[in-house]
Amino acid sequence: MSTISVRGCRVHNLKNVDVDLPRGKLIAVCGRSGSGKTSLALDTLYAEGQRCYIESFSAYTRQFLERLDRPDCDSITGIPPAIAVTRAGGVRTNRSTVATATEIAEHLRLLFAKASQLFCYGCGKPVVADDPGSVADEIAVMDSSVRVMIGFDVFLPNKSEANEILLGLQQEGYLRLIVEGESFHLSNEDRPLLAKKIKRSGMNISVVVDRVSGGEAVERTTESLESAMAEGGGQAIVWTSIAMESPTQSFAGNEESIDGRPMWRRVLSRELRCGQCNIDFSPPVPRLFNFNHPLGACPKCEGFGDSVDVDMDLVVPDPEKSLKEGAIAPWNTPSYEHELHELLTLAPDVDLPIDVPYKNLKAKHLKVIREGSPRHQFGGLNGFFAWLDRKKYKMHIRVFASRFRSYRTCEVCDGKRLKPEALAYKVGGLSISELMSSSANEVADFLNSVSLTEREKAIAQEPIEQILRRIGFLRSVGLGYLQLSRSLRTLSGGEIQRVSLTSTLGSSLVNMLYVLDEPTAGLHPVDVDSLSKSILQLRDRGNTVIVVEHNEKMIRLADWVIEVGPDAGVNGGTICFEGSAEQMIRSTRSLTGDFLAGRRGHSVVNHKPRKPKDWITLRSPSGNNLQISEAKFPMGVLCLITGVSGSGKSTLIQDTLFPAVFSRVTQTIAKSLPFESIKGLGGIDDCLMVDQSPISRSARSVPVTYVHAFDAIRKAFASTVDARVRNLSPGHFSFNSDKGQCPACEGAGIVEIDMQFLADISIVCGQCNGSRFRDEILAVTYRDRSIAEVMEMTVTEAISFFRGEEAIQQKLQTLVDVGLDYIRLGQSVTTLSSGEGQRLKLAGFLASAKRKRTLFLMDEPTTGLHFADIVRLVDCFDALIADGHSLIVVEHNPMMIRAADYVIDLGPGAAAQGGRIVAEGTPAEVANVKESATGQMLADLMKQDKN
Repeated sequence: MSTISVRGCRVHNLKNVDVDLPRGKLIAVCGRSGSGKTSLALDTLYAEGQRCYIESFSAYTRQFLERLDRPDCDSITGIPPAIAVTRAGGVRTNRSTVATATEIAEHLRLLFAKASQLFCYGCGKPVVADDPGSVADEIAVMDSSVRVMIGFDVFLPNKSEANEILLGLQQEGYLRLIVEGESFHLSNEDRPLLAKKIKRSGMNISVVVDRVSGGEAVERTTESLESAMAEGGGQAIVWTSIAMESPTQSFAGNEESIDGRPMWRRVLSRELRCGQCNIDFSPPVPRLFNFNHPLGACPKCEGFGDSVDVDMDLVVPDPEKSLKEGAIAPWNTPSYEHELHELLTLAPDVDLPIDVPYKNLKAKHLKVIREGSPRHQFGGLNGFFAWLDRKKYKMHIRVFASRFRSYRTCEVCDGKRLKPEALAYKVGGLSISELMSSSANEVADFLNSVSLTEREKAIAQEPIEQILRRIGFLRSVGLGYLQLSRSLRTLSGGEIQRVSLTSTLGSSLVNMLYVLDEPTAGLHPVDVDSLSKSILQLRDRGNTVIVVEHNEKMIRLADWVIEVGPDAGVNGGTICFEGSAEQMIRSTRSLTGDFLAGRRGHSVVNHKPRKPKDWITLRSPSGNNLQISEAKFPMGVLCLITGVSGSGKSTLIQDTLFPAVFSRVTQTIAKSLPFESIKGLGGIDDCLMVDQSPISRSARSVPVTYVHAFDAIRKAFASTVDARVRNLSPGHFSFNSDKGQCPACEGAGIVEIDMQFLADISIVCGQCNGSRFRDEILAVTYRDRSIAEVMEMTVTEAISFFRGEEAIQQKLQTLVDVGLDYIRLGQSVTTLSSGEGQRLKLAGFLASAKRKRTLFLMDEPTTGLHFADIVRLVDCFDALIADGHSLIVVEHNPMMIRAADYVIDLGPGAAAQGGRIVAEGTPAEVANVKESATGQMLADLMKQDKN
């Protein structure tokens, strides 16, 4: 079939839509945030493609696979098996890294297991398993004057058992022993002499198997060595009258005296063992190089690379304070202030000054504070945190203790996650940890130039090809700067999605349906071209690729464009346009086409920059890849931080500036990356960070609670006459409380039925009919509406309904300000799109912000937003600035960059090539900087405007 046909689709807010999508094409689905794009692409097309594929398995197998609901459609035909890549698909744990997520780690482990060389971590010399034949060859080329003895060690546990062991050796035919540098015949005549020599228990003696000369026949020497290894449990001893020089061995031998003559003793082993350091090594198997496996993981940190421990910088956030002034933060709380009283009481007895700044205390004073005083029965900080650990089964204790702990690099493995035995194996002089700590670009360069033997090349060819192939895909999505050991939890949402995209690009599947949810999110405009080439390769293999996108380049590149709209929520859900990008630009019915053609958005493009009111100066931030002597951030304007992916934007804003400002403005503990000093905070009363973390994964979280309006609504219901008569408090009007929620569905409104190998079925609760409240709660009305009916209102309807209730209206107005006036008060936040989620989070911050001069720091707030939504977001920013607030925004969107008052561009490249300020000033000033990628992008846009 040449098309995918959808008829009568009613998923979420889609209004019985019919749509035909050409197969084997790149299809862009666009439209305003919340219009129904994700409902069509992911919840309909992907869900049906995945469901049809899973139904091809047996009922037994389907029990263990993801079970998706059948989309609410009349029919869907011509749909192939589907794969989706979304921002929510990444696994964010400490054990999940870029290398593990892209399968580069598996191929690196295989490379090291099959083609690595072992070097002793004690002496640094090569270690190999000895082969009797090769050692015999070395002896065969020696001069005939060289004396050689071959033997093995025997352990004598005690004198009583020694005679039995010696008699057994004699019966086996061995004739000569070496005991503490003297040789003895194993005969009845020498037995008394041996008895005198063996005076202590637990001795090692050596048994001589054969004595030969240099140049001896290889066959005899090999046979003797094999016999010695068999008797010695895999180890043999070779004594030579001169040192054996061998490039394959870790050492030539240790000199010792036998019967007064010097001999060189060398230990041979079938196992991997360094005889000089007496260290045994595990054989190189893939799991040895896996930090998620007990065989390879560091025993101290168990493969995490770091451990959580008490951080004295958090325990004593302000070392200028004295003990009396409360320098020790955990003992300032009412629950534990008795610990401080005990310390102050015993201070005179232990000569502990309590009026001196903490930073000036001597080592003996700090020892008392940390270790306590046993004679005073005071456990100090160590005893206090040990007590908290014993009580960590209590939630509030765990939360409290976590405030004073932070991640520290493991002292044993130094953050490398693996045992020393695993790190001793090297390829091209580098261990697997050293390769993992390099960027993908650096690893590719190393593997392309590494020097290997012919045998190693033959073995390593396939793993290296697979590694380079996956690194190529990482590069194609603009992530070549990432370290392979980088934890996924430290990546942005866009970076995680593109890491997931690499495995998709690396597959060779054809005739598939790929659904990509904003693959350009978090990507600088200059990097979109390389990503688009990779997506086109997917299409050219015969796949159908659907991208939910707002990026202008991707929309113009698509073979077919579908616009969902015309507005969001209840006002959306219809197909406004179908056709090519050129047709969309010419269409007067397409909102997206209006922006692409330049018919809309003039207010943003022609923005006149405002003048800064003040400046925050951050000196010498040096975290991660930052190389900045001074960064100045303007206040009272919209300041954008731009730069290519990996240039250091998040490091500068999220990890350095925000905790530095927040800790000083709010007097709260917040640890930042290193910097020298910060000044210019006099005009700031509060600081808020709006990042890309998900709002909530709970279906019980609703918009009205997120903007703190539900408390006022419940108070309004509790103040009615009916509520007072029934003695109902505000808590009774919450579906999250036992007092008011329906007991059958526990306030969910629906009941889940497990269908085993079919998708679970959600049915409306039969007791409350989906209202989520008890009958007696629903009987109470406010202006003739129950609490359940109020929760079904849109924000616009609710503002009108609660006329006169200023507290409610002010909170709900924040939703209107960010363009969410169409959502319902009781709508689950899990059903919101990514763009709606971003704006709801902003509304939550606006609702909680008081009339303070607040510094808002934001991480790509335009993610998931349509051009029209960006215009509205800029209006919201303008209103904030007019109220005296300041905004510093990390952003890639060209439209938002042109609306900025001031731009700070980092770069010029990523990772080590970034971390510097390459341009700053108004957008027009940045456009004149040729070194700036953002500046060149702005210059091109300005030329297009003139044309």
